[in-house]
Amino acid sequence: MAPTHEPRDAASGPVALLVAAGSGQRLGAAVPKAFVPVAGRPMLEWSLAALRAAGIGEIVVALPAGATAPEGCVGVPGGATRSESVRAALQAAGPGHVVVHDAARPLVEPELFTRVLAALEQADCAIAAARVTDTIKEAGDDGHVVATHDRSRLWAVQTPQAFRREALEAALDVDPEVLAAATDDASLVERSGGTVRVVESSPANFKVTTPHDLEVAELLLARRLA
Repeated sequence: MAPTHEPRDAASGPVALLVAAGSGQRLGAAVPKAFVPVAGRPMLEWSLAALRAAGIGEIVVALPAGATAPEGCVGVPGGATRSESVRAALQAAGPGHVVVHDAARPLVEPELFTRVLAALEQADCAIAAARVTDTIKEAGDDGHVVATHDRSRLWAVQTPQAFRREALEAALDVDPEVLAAATDDASLVERSGGTVRVVESSPANFKVTTPHDLEVAELLLARRLA
């Protein structure tokens, strides 16, 4: 799929990279995850609406093969891994700060984009995250517990994640094996020596991965529309 370009205003502020290239295999859906209907809309449309409500005018979407970019967005083919998709989207984006969001988090609120971008005044990267409330234990391959971690210092990381553009570009400029092993782009910024700041979010901003997650998201988003 060739990139799909729409006119953009480089002075409009930050750019959003929406990662929507996942297959959704664990959902057992007949279409890629970002296009699974949720409360009457394709899943990615909920994130697009939140981005636009936050005043972010330029949106680049990393898409699965054969998919068409949503109206008003730039579409690029997604990569084999999440961070490859982010890198491809970044190459098609205009200048300015960057906010990366997973289309699989359709319950994101517009104000969360605003808060992570504002936090870039104090860091190279700012990440939405929820406080861990469960006790977290570490176990070996044999199932025996080797440590119990202090949950007061632990955060469950989400998206959106905001970046100073130069910090994200440097973080993504790594060997393919490093890129493939990254579970989020903030960890690549950490690896390159950049500063990362946590912005507190809610567990309600969860990632849709399983059929159960999809059912919960459907109920909560339908309630918003009621």
